[in-house]
Amino acid sequence: MDKNKSFFEINKATWNEKARVHAKSEMYNMQAFKGGASSLMPYELEALGDVLGKSLLHLQCHFGQDTLSWSRLGASCTGLDLSDEAIQLAKTLNAELELDATFVCCNVLDTSQFVKDTFDIVFTSYGVIGWLPDLKPWGQLIAERLKPGGTFFIAEFHPIVWMFDYLDANLKMKYGYMQDEVIYEAYEGTYADQNSKMISKEYAWNHGLGEVVTALTEAGLHIEYLKEFDESPYDVLPNLEKTDSGMYVTKTKLYPLIFTLKATKA
Repeated sequence: MDKNKSFFEINKATWNEKARVHAKSEMYNMQAFKGGASSLMPYELEALGDVLGKSLLHLQCHFGQDTLSWSRLGASCTGLDLSDEAIQLAKTLNAELELDATFVCCNVLDTSQFVKDTFDIVFTSYGVIGWLPDLKPWGQLIAERLKPGGTFFIAEFHPIVWMFDYLDANLKMKYGYMQDEVIYEAYEGTYADQNSKMISKEYAWNHGLGEVVTALTEAGLHIEYLKEFDESPYDVLPNLEKTDSGMYVTKTKLYPLIFTLKATKA
């Protein structure tokens, strides 16, 4: 576990720098967001529907745009993230926009040490589980933080996506679908600003869909559905094509880019 701790510390340093870069990026478009634009995507909006009056815990929230978008829709939100820079920015945005979200800085696997409330909804999305070496404690903390009858929802890049070396324009498969070994990458720039001079140093882990489902069911959750989609709201791999709806697809559509999962606590 000591080795994982050092991995988390390096990831935290990278995400602290990413928070500063992303806040100024075109992708996160802070001006439009402050003007009222929502950062939420169709998959999660359709899945969770009306959140007015519901309590919502957002895991791995970065600097809180999605958390605050849910808050604008009437949810009582708590967001948490590993990066203290991101959480500080989220708190600043929350105050500036006169919203009532709460933000907590911690490793997501330590959530129950820092957040004692239970919630109607636990939400997480897009590039989250790959930062975790083991999904069993992740499933357990989700169950711990859900009220009876509560809903967990994840929209995430499909495990097949992470088999590719996404830094290589030739898009060759490089990593195992169920690879236990940690994956280390160091590269210039970041997904939100590829021209940035920051060096992203990242430790990540690949998790198959079976591991995701098993972690949640072993924690006592009931899986309502697991869906796979060949359209991504983000340009996550090289050479994707943008559709008329603003989504991204591969030319061949031979494999999915996104999965969504909805589960409930009895």
